[in-house]
Formats: sequence, C-alpha cells, structure tokens
Amino acid sequence: MIYQGFAYIYDQLMKDAPYEQWVNLIEESISLYHQGATTILDVGCGTGEIAVLLADKHLTVTGVDISEDMLTVAQAKAESNKRNILFLQQDMRNLTGFPEPFDVITICCDSLNYLETKQDVQATFRAVHQQLKNQGLFIFDVHSLHKIHHVFANSTFADQDEDVSFIWNSFLGEESNSIEHDMTFFVKKDKYYERYDEVHYQRTFSVDEYSTWLKEASFEILATCGDFNINEEPNETTERVFFICRKR
Repeated sequence: MIYQGFAYIYDQLMKDAPYEQWVNLIEESISLYHQGATTILDVGCGTGEIAVLLADKHLTVTGVDISEDMLTVAQAKAESNKRNILFLQQDMRNLTGFPEPFDVITICCDSLNYLETKQDVQATFRAVHQQLKNQGLFIFDVHSLHKIHHVFANSTFADQDEDVSFIWNSFLGEESNSIEHDMTFFVKKDKYYERYDEVHYQRTFSVDEYSTWLKEASFEILATCGDFNINEEPNETTERVFFICRKR
C-alpha cells in the first residue's frame, strides 16, 4: 500500500500512538545488546515520528519509506524540529545505496505486515542483513495472530472530532492470517469535509515462521517480547510481537 492523500492526515489519526514506547524499547535493546551504537536506519519510517524521536536521543538517523508523500511529511517534520535526518524513498525488500552499513535497523509500527508473501518477508530480512554492520541489531514488530483473528477480524472502529472523522472496517483476507482494512476519512477543509477512501492489506505469520526465516537470513534471535515489554515473552493474548536480533 502506497499512501497518497492519507499521508497528510496520518499524524492526526495517530496522535495517540505510543511512539515513545517504540523508542524506549529500541533504547533498551541497544543498552542490553549493542552499547555504543550510533547509526540507525528506520525502515518504513512513515511520517518520521519515530525517526525524529530517535534523533532526539543523539543517534544518527536515516529513514526510508516507499511512499513519497509520507517522506514529504517526514522531511518537513525533521526540519521543524531542527533534526538532520536523511530520508530516502526505497522499498524495504531492496535496500541499497547507503555509504556504509548501520549499527541498528528498525521496522516499527507493524510496517512489515504490509508485505503480502513470505517471499517478501524473506527478501526484506536478507536486505536488512546486507545493510547491517557485523553484530548489528535488527529490531521489528508485527501483529500477532491473535490480533488478526480476535481484534481486527470483522470489527468496526470509528471516531469523530472537529477536524477528522473516520469509519474503519476490518475483514479477514483471502490469504491465511491476512486482514483488509476498509477506511473512510472525513477531513475538515474550511466549511466542508473532504472524503478519503483507503483499503490497506496486511498479513502476519507465526512467531515460529518469522524465527525460521530470520535464522535462514543469518540472524541470531536475542529476544522476542510482547506489547512493548522487553521482559515479557509473547503469549496467547499478545497483540504486538517484537523481535530483537543480531547479525551473525
């Protein structure tokens, strides 16, 4: 899914997202497993919210995303926060052209779930491996199977305020463990509301499948954890699974 008009209202819709918790988990992982890391590549960076927060921690940050519109918003945000962040338009399955490898690579906010096949996930793991320094960290999160089947499936989410309102219906997709999000947004423009329609497709896999593909791509899995708690293993009600890995 390449965000278009949606990119410019994304931050309004995600204003309550716990971005600080992603940053805290990344910081904890670096402290535990790679003290001294200074360079980080934020893959699927979206509007740059996490990239800017990481730059606030005195890390040298590069952000990539497939959406040009998202990157336009991210660049403006970095400039308004006086943060020097390089943003590039790239597909996470084919990360190329960096002058040197990174200490840490992240894929946050379930961005990996926008890949539709296991081959896409495997290609991304290989691409990340190529862009990491030896012993570098790879940190990412995905929706759990529980979230796909028991939180999203056949659910409707809605919200309304003065500037943005939305209706969001989620249905199981044709592929196993996939979900389709059918979203309609109404954004206030002067006296009127402009309508945006988006369909987003996401797919997840089991912890065992991700673990197998990581090992095949020559990663050591240092930890898996659930719902932002680095000390908690995923369980049957975990909604977001985090993987902390090291390049072998």
